[in-house]
Amino acid sequence: MFSLSGQKALVVGVANEHSIAWGCAQALRAQGAEVAITWLNDKARPYVEPLATQLQAPIVGPLDVTQPGQMEAFFDRITHTWGRLDTLVHSIAFAPRQDLHGRIVDCSSEGFAQAMDISVHSFLRMIRLAEPLMPEGGTCLSVSFFGSSRVVRHYNIMGPVKAALESSVRYAAAELGEKGIRVHALSPGPLSTRAASGIDHFDELLTAATERAPTHQLATIQDVGAVAAFLASNAARNLTGGVHDIDGGFSITA
Repeated sequence: MFSLSGQKALVVGVANEHSIAWGCAQALRAQGAEVAITWLNDKARPYVEPLATQLQAPIVGPLDVTQPGQMEAFFDRITHTWGRLDTLVHSIAFAPRQDLHGRIVDCSSEGFAQAMDISVHSFLRMIRLAEPLMPEGGTCLSVSFFGSSRVVRHYNIMGPVKAALESSVRYAAAELGEKGIRVHALSPGPLSTRAASGIDHFDELLTAATERAPTHQLATIQDVGAVAAFLASNAARNLTGGVHDIDGGFSITA
């Protein structure tokens, strides 16, 4: 149906083989794109580097969005190696444990600011760096969750953070549409990933999602990757600003 042959894609947020970002990287590569892969730090490198090797990633290295200049340095490598970028996948989020596990009204201002910076503003900073590398258009994707619009027990501070992310997607899509740059949020239902393991009682949410979803199946990282690859393709050239549910219909149930 479509091909990504010749495309250049950057995937940020691979932590291990269970990561949503890994599912996206695999799908992009399977459709013909070259993929650049990052890891967070030296601790993550042994888990991520072999995965990058599997995809024959020509650009790999650390990218911690909290470290000044590191993001800019990685985009400089992309500029010098590829000279352009077609697809950006941003799949990172963070909140300090004490703020994530507490009531939202008790969240510290420092924790709130850090969660917003890493989970939302880093996406906007990446888009800004990607924009000059997309003179003929491109696709920028981030990852959300339906706790952005509904109260999900134990999701706490990440609900407002994901709401801000989705709003940012819409505004960025409106601003960049005339340049042919599309912006989307992928919204999988509950998935058993390293990031999700930090949420209290997450196993209960997995069970509830399986029971309530019309398909009675949790989404997989491959499901998410398939949607990411489609949105990155020319077949989706007139789609932008969307929040795409990939959850077996879980989000439509009461």
